[in-house]
Order: sequence, then C-alpha cells, then structure tokens
Amino acid sequence: MKTKIKIVRFDSSTQIAREDWVVKEFPLTIILNGQELATLLCSPKDLKYLAAGFLFSEGFIETKEEITEMTLDQQRGVVEVQTKDGKELTQESFLKRVITTGCGRAIAFYNPADIDGVKEVDSDVRLSPLDISNLTKEFQRRSAVYRETGGVHSAALCDTEHIVIFEEDIGRHNAVDKIFGKCLLEDISTSDRIVITSGRISSEILFKVAKRQIPVIISKSAPTDLGVIVAQDLRITLIGFTRGKRMNVYAGEWRLQS
Repeated sequence: MKTKIKIVRFDSSTQIAREDWVVKEFPLTIILNGQELATLLCSPKDLKYLAAGFLFSEGFIETKEEITEMTLDQQRGVVEVQTKDGKELTQESFLKRVITTGCGRAIAFYNPADIDGVKEVDSDVRLSPLDISNLTKEFQRRSAVYRETGGVHSAALCDTEHIVIFEEDIGRHNAVDKIFGKCLLEDISTSDRIVITSGRISSEILFKVAKRQIPVIISKSAPTDLGVIVAQDLRITLIGFTRGKRMNVYAGEWRLQS
C-alpha cells in the first residue's frame, strides 16, 4: 500500500534530499459477466473485498450466493466476476466508467432511485459518548499507513466495545466497500454494528450503511446536508467531528445514553 520516493524537504532556509513514504494508487477494473463495468482507483490490498463490496453497494448483487466465480489478476489489475443470472449490463450501468478515489463520484444530488428498496434501520443498539470515544481512539491507533503517509482513508466495522474489521484505502468509498465486501464473502453479520470512517459522510456513504442495516455511523470529519437528511429519513445515528470526548450528533441522538 506504500512505496518510498525521493523528495526534497524545505525547512526555512535549509533543504534536505531524503526518501519519504507515499501511498500507492492502483487501477482495478471490474468485469461482470464478461463485460467491463468500472475501473476503481484504489489501494492494492483486499481487492476481492473491494469488488464484492462495490457490486453490493451499487445494487448488482445482494448475496454471496449470487457469485458463482470471482478471479483476481493483480498483475493486470482485473477482477472478473460471474453471477448466477449472468445478466448483461444495461446502458445505464456504463454511465460511470471510472470511479475516482471518492471526491467526485458522478452523483452530486439526492437521487430518489438510490434509496429504492432501502428500509429504515431497526436496531436496539445504544451506546454512550464514552463508548464512542474509546472506539475512535482504537480506530486512530489502527491506521499505521495513514501515520506514515497521510494518504489513506480508514473505515471500521465495530460493536459497541471493539473493532471487528478495519480497512484502509486511498478512497473513502473504497474503504467502506472493502468492509462490506469482507462481510459478504465471509458471512460476517452487520446486525447492530457501528461504522467508523475517517472521511466525509455524504448521502452515498449513508446509502451504503443503510443497505447493510447499520444503525450508527461515526466520523472524525463532517457530514453533508444530504447525508444528514438521509440519516434522519432512515433512522441512522450520524455522529461527526469526533475529537476526544467532543462530538456533534446530527441525527438519531436517541441512541446515545449516558
């Protein structure tokens, strides 16, 4: 996920030639039933999880059983997926050809079609501000690649006490998709779980967690206005700007208890 390059560091009146770590950027092309679907710009790790999570998040599959074969050729940067129905892609599927690292993913407005079939999240999960503080501290300790490069986003699936899955990627969407891809392929339950992300929480991120019936999402960053609206509509607890014991709760504050 990282490599060393030569740099020149300037500090006041001095300059020093040295080596520094930077993250790797890797193009992964997903071929679904023999047709090229999308190219994801990502970190070269856990690529099968990323492909499965992307296909789930974008509505191409709903269960692991729909996948009959998945083959990764890391040298070529290609993952080929066959599904039971073997259906051909429609023209609409090809509207997003290259998926960027997460800062401009073609959809810039709240499209009601995105929420089609997504149900309100029904969960009895309750957690305290102390639980959130402890989880975010553990989350920050896990991010070794970020500490060395400053160039990745992180995402985690948690219960109220511990991190269950942790992933990193140059794209905030990719990091979340890797979590859900691992859950899909390894039959890991997302019921009553919590997602923590280092990135901005947009409506698209909310749709991803809603499809997995995740009741709580937490970030050290900010939400968008549409992210807040979707969280309110789907009864998801949305928490941003977590800093130690401080945080902003934008939706679902009734899940927090002292």
